Order: sequence, then C-alpha cells, then structure tokens
Amino acid sequence: MINIDLPEGKKIYFASDFHLGVPDEASSRAREKRIVEWLESIKKDAHTIFLMGDLFDFWFEHKYTIPKGFIRFQGKLAELVDSGIQLIFFTGNHDMWMFDYFQKELGVRIYKKPQELIVGKKKFFIHHGDGLGSPEVMYRFIKFFFNSRVCQWMFARLHPNLGFWIANTWSRKSRASNITTDEVFLGDKEWLLEFCKKNEQTAHFDYYVFGHRHLPINEKVNDNSVYINLGEWIKFDTYGVYDGLELKLLEYKS
Repeated sequence: MINIDLPEGKKIYFASDFHLGVPDEASSRAREKRIVEWLESIKKDAHTIFLMGDLFDFWFEHKYTIPKGFIRFQGKLAELVDSGIQLIFFTGNHDMWMFDYFQKELGVRIYKKPQELIVGKKKFFIHHGDGLGSPEVMYRFIKFFFNSRVCQWMFARLHPNLGFWIANTWSRKSRASNITTDEVFLGDKEWLLEFCKKNEQTAHFDYYVFGHRHLPINEKVNDNSVYINLGEWIKFDTYGVYDGLELKLLEYKS
C-alpha cells in the first residue's frame, strides 16, 4: 500500500508506455526529448510522478552493464528526485528485467505487483496492467518464466551484444503484432475494464490506473469508479493528473 498526503496546490502525475528505443534511434531520441520537456513542465507542481511501465522497449541490467542510451531521460529523473519530487516506477512487460539500478542510482522506487494507492479519501488500484484480465492468461505463464531466477541467470550469461539483439528483435515483433488492436476500443471485450468490474465485486476503488493497453481510455466502471488507461507516447502523448479532487486524462502538447 502507498499512502500520499497531498499538499494543497500539488498534483500527482501518471504516465506509461514511452517505449524508448523504437522504432529507430532518431524517432526515439525525439520522443525522449518530448518526454523530458513534459517532465520539466510538471516539475513546478508535481508531488509524486508514477511511471507505469514500458518506459523502454527493452531493459536488462547486468551486474556492470545497462542498455546504452536514454541518458537525458535518466538525468531528468535524477534531477526531479534531487529536487524533492517522489518518483515511483511500475515495471511493465517490456522492462520487467529492471532490478535495482534506478533505485540505487536515481532514487526511484520500483514496484512489480499491483498496489493500492491512498490519497486522502480516494483509493486507487495501480499497475502496468500486464497479466490482468482473461486474454492475458497465456502471457502470465510467459511472465512467470521470464521473472524466474533461472531465466534471468541464463540471459545474463549471454554477451550483451547478442542478448540485447535477441531481446530487441522479440520486443519489436511483439509490438508490431499488436499495434492494430491497440488503437481500437474493444467495448465489452476491453479486458482491463472487465478486470475492474470483476474486482469491484469484492473491493471498491475510486480509480483504476493502468498502462499496457496503449490506447487512452477514460471509462466508468460503475457509478462510483473510473478506469483510466494512460495510453502511450509513440502516438498519443497522454498522461494522467490528480489534483486532489479529480483524476484527468490529458494530452501533452509542446
């Protein structure tokens, strides 16, 4: 459980699915610049920033090695933490192999499982969103293996040149295969919305906040609960902001 006492005039921000690294270096660098500009623009009133996973299209930490690049983004995160802003990161399916580098080097708190967030009288259910809902059943088996120490140990034995090439190829094919579905609202078949409705039968939350779906979504779960999907930054540049009264889904325009 995460508890936040939100001071007057301060806000909580949520963003997800930057997918830094794809589809090529030039467009990824432009996206990284845009994300850094957004982080700078919210610095004045941000109390806590939740980064909800898939910040990178692939990430793995060897003992002495991390993927090359994304220094401007990492530098901005360090700057924000040093200024007193709390940064919290939920790993996604593309960066599940994030271990302790961000926490030790940048001061970013890392969560891998869903959390209950309490802000005043409001309750949030927050997570990247992967592995939740019925269509994700097979993925849960894959995630279990990828998160196993055996799998991580075997991958760490590969030279980074080979290991990163394999992982990046897999990651890009996965995104390419889902991009058409990702841009269409599925109505009654929106599995994360179904998850929210099912969860409301046993535990109430005012807001459900996920990434993973890649489509900005703001839908009622019931009369007292709302599901927000944060979208992504390859096409939509959307994010969530909570001011102590209401959670809104907005688009960043530089």
